[in-house]
Amino acid sequence: MINIAVMVSGGGTNLQALIDQAEAGNIPHGKIKLVLASNEKAYALERAKKHNIETAVVKRKEYDSQDAFDDAIVETLHAHQIDMVILAGYLSILGERVIHAYQDRMINIHPSLIPSFCGKGFYGLKVHEAALERGVKVTGATVHYVNEIPDGGRIILQKAVEIQNGDTPEVLQKRVMEQAEWILLPKAAEMVAVKLDKEKSE
Repeated sequence: MINIAVMVSGGGTNLQALIDQAEAGNIPHGKIKLVLASNEKAYALERAKKHNIETAVVKRKEYDSQDAFDDAIVETLHAHQIDMVILAGYLSILGERVIHAYQDRMINIHPSLIPSFCGKGFYGLKVHEAALERGVKVTGATVHYVNEIPDGGRIILQKAVEIQNGDTPEVLQKRVMEQAEWILLPKAAEMVAVKLDKEKSE
């Protein structure tokens, strides 16, 4: 069984999708052991507590440097014996120390079809605003491995979602979550957990 940490900054809708699928038996090779938030007000922490999942908060502003912040994250993950990390709406920047500690074991969900509307500055509603502004007819979501380049890691899964006439960024965001993000993320979590479980037992 692979121990998973989900890192969050806000409401935790993707976390909820992971919890629901895990409880339905659809992530059999992984266990959500920790929810790590970038701030204590993240509603995702309440979701975790309702399901008896351990929580932790590590705030960037409490550390003098990126390296000190990274070290605190890695220490927290190691203290909970975490094998794999899922970024689910996590907005703090992670440095090389964290990325190297979980190389090929950290994944992220992004609300577009990478390489469109991704990279620095593209997060949350901004992604959907950009898609509508550009006039694209299809958007979607991507799960990818995390490396040093924002949204630059190897793609694991993608799913397309149609843009409809009259869509607002908020309406589009909801459709992308329901039709792509909440489906892809649990599926990718199980795929990576299977791979890591196999490596562990070899």
